[in-house]
Amino acid sequence: MNLTEITEQAGKHKRRRRVGRGHGSGHGKTSGRGHKGQNSRSGGGVRPLTEGGQMPLFRRIPKRGFNNALFRENWSIVNVGDLQERFDESAHVTGLALTEVGLVRNLKRPIKILGDGTLSKKLKVEAQKFSAQALEKITAAGGEANVVAS
Repeated sequence: MNLTEITEQAGKHKRRRRVGRGHGSGHGKTSGRGHKGQNSRSGGGVRPLTEGGQMPLFRRIPKRGFNNALFRENWSIVNVGDLQERFDESAHVTGLALTEVGLVRNLKRPIKILGDGTLSKKLKVEAQKFSAQALEKITAAGGEANVVAS
């Protein structure tokens, strides 16, 4: 065998380790967990970022400033060019229709239509928000854009 004969597939699919299937499996009795101790038991092990008796890193570093993570509003973004590809002429585009064609994954998030791409089809689009460029492109194509409450 030469290095030139190794394919990309070599070693791609590694067999999973079947534990708890008796001595003949090669992982018998303790199933590779050893004897006794925290990690041998079900639900055992330490939480992530545990540092033993040392003060954890997150508690050691100073905390300052404002963090908006709790208050940030996540939007489902759809571009006008995507509407051109996925919908027929004079279609009624709602949140439900966007999930059916796979442009929006979760209806719990509000939808915003952005103006990337071109639009030549006349569409009636309903969403919680539109960018100025998206509104311009939808109305220029002869369609209408309706803002709905979330």
